[in-house]
Amino acid sequence: MTRDLRKYARQTNVRLLAGFILLLFIVGDGLVFIFYGRDAALLGLFCTFLGIAPLILIGLTLWIIDVVVHRLDRS
Repeated sequence: MTRDLRKYARQTNVRLLAGFILLLFIVGDGLVFIFYGRDAALLGLFCTFLGIAPLILIGLTLWIIDVVVHRLDRS
C-alpha cells in the first residue's frame, strides 16, 4: 500500500473548498431566505455569484496555464 501525500493534500483542499462553497450558499443564502424572503435570497445568490466569479476566473486561468506548461514540458 502506497501513500501519495500530494494526492491526499489535493483531495483535502478540494473537499474544504467544496464545503466552504456549500456553507456559503446553503447556510448563508438560507438564512437570508428565512429572515428576508425569496426576493432577497435571489439577490443574495446573484451577489454571491458575482463575488465568486473573479476567483473562479483566476483559478481557471491558472489551471489552463498549468496544463499548457505540463504539455510543453513533455515535448
